[in-house]
Formats: sequence, C-alpha cells, structure tokens
Amino acid sequence: MTYTVLWPAMRWPGDRHIEEASMGSDGRAVFCESFDAVTDEQWADADAIVSAPDIPAQYLSRLKRCRIFVTPKVGFDNIDLAAWAELGIPVCNVPDYGTQEVADHAMALLLSLMKGITFHTRELKKDPRGLWRPALNPYGKRLSACTCGIVGLGRIGTAATLRAKAFGMDVVVFDPYISNGSELALGVRRVHSLTELFAQCDVVSLHAPLSAETEKLINAEVLAASKPGLILINTARGPIIDLDALYHALKADQLQAVGLDVLPVEPADPEHPLIKAWAANEEWIDHRLLITPHSAFFTPESVYDMRYKGGEVALTYLTSGRLQNCVNQEMLQHQR
Repeated sequence: MTYTVLWPAMRWPGDRHIEEASMGSDGRAVFCESFDAVTDEQWADADAIVSAPDIPAQYLSRLKRCRIFVTPKVGFDNIDLAAWAELGIPVCNVPDYGTQEVADHAMALLLSLMKGITFHTRELKKDPRGLWRPALNPYGKRLSACTCGIVGLGRIGTAATLRAKAFGMDVVVFDPYISNGSELALGVRRVHSLTELFAQCDVVSLHAPLSAETEKLINAEVLAASKPGLILINTARGPIIDLDALYHALKADQLQAVGLDVLPVEPADPEHPLIKAWAANEEWIDHRLLITPHSAFFTPESVYDMRYKGGEVALTYLTSGRLQNCVNQEMLQHQR
C-alpha cells in the first residue's frame, strides 16, 4: 500500500529530494506552496500532513483520511493540539534535529561575551593599533571558576550541560519536571527555585519549552535575585523572558550581559526600548547585549534532519503504527 503525505505549505524552496527520500518505497509526497493552493482532493487524499504552521481551521473538515499531523520542529505552541485530538489525529514534533546546534550556539554566545570576542573585534575595527588591548576583557572570567545554571534539562539542556562541564564549569540545573536523581547521572547539582539558581550562577542558559507556564518565566523578581555580574543566555524561546523586565535589569546593572537568539517578537521590534538602545549603541548597553536572528538551529545537517524526519515520523506511524514524539497523547480519546 502506498500512503500519501501532504506538505501543504513548503518552508524550504527549490529541491524536494530530502522530503521525497523520507518516503522510501511506501510513501508518496505531495507538495503545495500555500494552504489555499491545496485542492479539496489533495486534502481528502492525505494520509498524513507535515507542516510547520498549523492548518487553518477552515481546512480541517476536508481531511477525510488523515491519521497523523507532524510539525517538523521542536516547538508546538503554535499548534491547536486539542483541535487535532478532537479529530482523533495525533500531533507529533521533531525534537531531535538541532540539539547539538542549539547547545553549541548557547556556548558560542557565552564564550563570545566572557572572552570578549565581539567586543575586541568591534573595538579593533575603530583603531587596529591604538585599541590593541589584550588585557582588556570587560566580562572575562576563568570558565572553570564559574558556576553555570541550566534552566530545562531536556535534550538541548542536557547537551548544553555536557558542554559547560567540558569547560570545567560547576553546573547547577533547575527543572521541576525531571525525576529525582536525573542530575546525579550527569554529575551536576540541582536547585528547586529560579531565584536560588540566579543567586549563585555566573551565567544562566535557558533551555525550556514555551508554554503558558514558562511565558515570562524570567521576570523582574527572578532577575533581581541575580548574582552580581551574571550573564544570561537564551536560545530557547523569546517569550520565556519578560523583555521589559530584562531592559530594566540591564539598565540597573542587575545583569552584566545578555546573549539572545530569540525574542518575544520576531523579527526584532525596533521600537522596544531594549532593542532601540542596543541598535543605537547607547553607552550603557554597549557590548552588553548580543542578538542573533533565531539562527541557533541552523546548519545544513540540522535542516536535512528537520526536512527528512518530518516525513519519516509520519510514514513510520502509517506503516507500522509506531507513534513517535506525540505531543497531544493525553488529549486523544480516540484515534483514526
């Protein structure tokens, strides 16, 4: 039997050989550039759907055969899990495509700030001879003398933990959902509140998913508890940090510096006070904020995994019934 897998809003332009390869001999890939380009027949014939954005509600009634929806990324906060569960359709994500890349990026932001990489590069451009100052490192510390806090000990948080340990850092984790002893398996310490974590760490790296519980998890109260000189890194999701609170905490010197790959509003809102001050190189924030454009996940290898694994997860379920990475399992009262 041949199964039809529909990509109704292709994210990656051009060659589709990666998605087609994920079908093997049992699947047939169908591609459309946008939701409104999908015909009624294509909606009805789809055994599975792979899409980064959610399917608009007006098309759901057209799904006659669909048995699985796969969003080929880690985050699924933009997917109406309950609506899919009501249809009896499991929703699955692809949590393993960029684990190494995001953990590497968190360390890159950390190292760039703590070793003065971007600081020295930018200063030397102004005057390569006069600003040749090897002993000047605004936030420099010996990494093995630092305590690194990890918020969220999932796949990426664990990878970041191992990288921090490789630099000799004392690692402390906060994650209320991991079982007792998980930290012992990694040889790290555990705390049970964010304020306790921020109070003892030289650097904190965020690796929690976005949910109603984690939105603005890093707020004014948490930031006020920061150890003097703390550096904050976020490669998880932008809304986890209250950006207004971050602005005030940086301006009040409650934090030393910040590295952000994600923001609550993307692309960056140029009118937000923090972004405006950063873009204008205002003296108080100069060299204290690094921003990258939600690019932590991106390598050719991770993009291949994202594109391939979306189809693979769908076809594995259709051919064998094995459900991987289901994120609405508890809502499913029945399955098609």
